[in-house]
Amino acid sequence: MTSVGAHEQVFGSAMRAALAEADVAAAAGEVPIGAVVIDADGTIIGRGHNQRETTHNPLAHAEVVALQAAAAARKRWRLDDCTLVVTLEPCTMCAGAIAQARLQRLVFGAFDDKAGAVGSLWDVVRDPRLPHRPEVVSGVLSAECSAVLSTFFAAQRN
Repeated sequence: MTSVGAHEQVFGSAMRAALAEADVAAAAGEVPIGAVVIDADGTIIGRGHNQRETTHNPLAHAEVVALQAAAAARKRWRLDDCTLVVTLEPCTMCAGAIAQARLQRLVFGAFDDKAGAVGSLWDVVRDPRLPHRPEVVSGVLSAECSAVLSTFFAAQRN
């Protein structure tokens, strides 16, 4: 088993890019969740942040936006040699999209005890009934990912 520190060395820069996307979301008044898709070489091929409020689209979660950008860049929907890096544990909709995209790996920062579908409430992506199950790496830069959300929601309450 690989330690969290080792995962942070490998995926830390991608998570920092996802955190930058979360900052873009926050600046637009969106819940600050960001995501990037990286290829096998670690190159970012898709970026996304929450855009539900600005686009009036319930599907505009950071993960879905990043997956769409990566698929467009690749000109194919199968992203089987790619990794999605996202600041918050995906919800059921996004977990389903991850499985459908055939991603090799999912990396996320903070757990979502209210809606998480990769271990917190459900474990959609690792359900043995699905034909494709990505590797899951959790807790990468979790303190930073949690802090972004806590700061945003504290400001909303004030």
